[in-house]
Amino acid sequence: MNNLEYQNLLELKNLIDNNQASENQKRKYIELLYRNNNITKKQYEDYLSNKNTDDIIQATLTIGGIVLAAWLLSKLLD
Repeated sequence: MNNLEYQNLLELKNLIDNNQASENQKRKYIELLYRNNNITKKQYEDYLSNKNTDDIIQATLTIGGIVLAAWLLSKLLD
């Protein structure tokens, strides 16, 4: 993932955390995590087919937080 994608992930995560994200923004967040192999194909497909979307969003918020924390830590170490 490049810096722009990490920044986009952070912005989308913040919108979702604050209950301000549109469905399209949530989909972009899920898509970004899937494209970068942070969530499974099943999670991605379940989200797209409206299965357990709330549970998937909650799980991906945790995953996204970990991904972002690792990115920020790597930036600090550079």
